[in-house]
Amino acid sequence: MNPFTYSRATDGNAALSELAAANGQAKLLGGGTNLIDLMKMGVEQPKKLIDINRLAPLAKIEELPGGGLRLGALSRNSDVAEHPLVRERYPVLSQALLAGASPQLRNMATTGGNLLQRTRCYYFYDPAFPACNKRQPGSGCGALEGFNRIHAILGQSDQCIATHPSDMCVALAALEAVVRVQGPKGEREIPFGEFHTLPGEHLENDTVLGKDELITAVDLPAAPWVKHSHYLKVRDRASYTFALVSVAAVLEIDGGTIKQARIALGGVAHKPWRAKEAEQKLAGSRADEAAFRAAADAALAGAKGYKYNSFKIELARRAIVRALGTLAGTPRSA
Repeated sequence: MNPFTYSRATDGNAALSELAAANGQAKLLGGGTNLIDLMKMGVEQPKKLIDINRLAPLAKIEELPGGGLRLGALSRNSDVAEHPLVRERYPVLSQALLAGASPQLRNMATTGGNLLQRTRCYYFYDPAFPACNKRQPGSGCGALEGFNRIHAILGQSDQCIATHPSDMCVALAALEAVVRVQGPKGEREIPFGEFHTLPGEHLENDTVLGKDELITAVDLPAAPWVKHSHYLKVRDRASYTFALVSVAAVLEIDGGTIKQARIALGGVAHKPWRAKEAEQKLAGSRADEAAFRAAADAALAGAKGYKYNSFKIELARRAIVRALGTLAGTPRSA
């Protein structure tokens, strides 16, 4: 780990001032559950860490006028997962958080930090592999012809086929949350679907957050129908591991007919993947297995597998059908 300086911010403005003065060479420290690992591996090498854990206003979880909910950027994953209003109004979020990591990590990990987790790829995490366009632009992608079992099947490019690691973010994508950030130019709101990026020109960036901006909160919508939601995580072992495929599903059903649906997938793309084709397919359909299979086919129509991960396409298809069937209470065929 390279030498770095450490400071403790006293308020949000002080943290932003320190960020601006560091000219992109500083990182904010919340739970540190991803950042510290990256620093130990030599992937992240900030010259300064700015500890924001004393910014108490950012740790609040509070109800918004009209029935929404605001999660402060420093709210801990365990607190969010067990919050009564989250469990009642947004069960998919509680389920996603409880499916991730371990209790010890959830006690440390923060909402803002969860949004900023770096990509999941063996080649990115190990600087001994020189070919990684995210670490060294122009060096190539080691995963393309390497061991790519965990890698993307949707939204990838020839420059990068890494996947996004978060469970929480998949649920937030399905809920159409809003990310609130603060920077030198003031505050702005970013729709969750626009916060994370696909592998394009600037592969070193996983999000649209500026290097001089601070996430302050995530707002959840006031939409009563999102209570009818479910999170399914398919993984290699029962706990403490990342998703091969995950599904966050929200359905509004009236008289057996689906009025609207939201589906987000995890473990399949460089960002939490909204399956909008599947959502469109479901709207107005009967809530039955035939409709769920058609929606899954629509969601995976553009999927592309590689040598070791082509199995993910069928796995994702079955996971979508299973998650929707669980929500609708329909039996699955063999």
